[in-house]
Amino acid sequence: MCSRLPDHVKVSFEFFPPKTDKMADSLWTAVKRLESLSPAFVSVTYGAGGSTRERTHETVTRIARETNLKAAAHLTCVDATRDEVDEVARRYWDAGIRHIVALRGDSPESDGVYRPTPGGYAFAADLVEGLKKIADFEISVAAYPEIHPEAASPQADIDNLKRKIDAGATRAITQFFFDVDCFDRFRDRAAAAGITVPIVPGILPIANFNTAVRFAGMCGAIIPPWMHELFEGLDDDAETRKLVAAMVAAEQARALAARGAEDFHFYTLNRADLTFAICHALGVRPKTPAPQADATA
Repeated sequence: MCSRLPDHVKVSFEFFPPKTDKMADSLWTAVKRLESLSPAFVSVTYGAGGSTRERTHETVTRIARETNLKAAAHLTCVDATRDEVDEVARRYWDAGIRHIVALRGDSPESDGVYRPTPGGYAFAADLVEGLKKIADFEISVAAYPEIHPEAASPQADIDNLKRKIDAGATRAITQFFFDVDCFDRFRDRAAAAGITVPIVPGILPIANFNTAVRFAGMCGAIIPPWMHELFEGLDDDAETRKLVAAMVAAEQARALAARGAEDFHFYTLNRADLTFAICHALGVRPKTPAPQADATA
């Protein structure tokens, strides 16, 4: 029989700003359905090169204004001066947003090589330090159990995380991963380096396996052979694929909880169905009846 997670476990969800009215409708359907699960917070991403700056702001402030959710805004270092980034942060504070996910961001250049923006914050640790000078934000930062693709070594990656924490971050949220042992080893290395803030595992429900493989290639995550076997032959069978995906994510969360994880961050891809089903299987359920899912979401 499947076991529930302990009652004190918390979940959070990540969304991305919509590009079209139709995508906005889908996002809002997901937000409202997942709101019923009372997450600790929800976050909204920020496009490469600051390309979604205004849409991110609009989405975050709408969530804060029209729901009971605590909304967090992603903010990056790329393609903006310190003054420009600081102004965005002040706008968030004035709008009542108290939580920032501070990231270096990806290079907007076609060669993929990151170069600090002239006059901007060079790295995430610098951004965290700058945000703390503006206001007393709660700040989450990124962590990489399988090492950031650009890190010189596992220790260099841990050292960089430590700099972000020392600058004022209060939580680290990991890139998605599927190897629980890898997360364990990473957490042990972080503890040995003196990192004591919560390290929240990021979980990606796999709506489309080929998309997950592409995402993994971009961020250096490893998809183990057993997952390839599980999803083999399901490219044209969405219903079975969702069942398998829910099973994989639920078992991953249970394994992590058994090893002491108390918080989970779900990368929803603006869909509620899989994340809601996984949370239900884990015992994270609405206190009141949830609204019915929109079949078009």
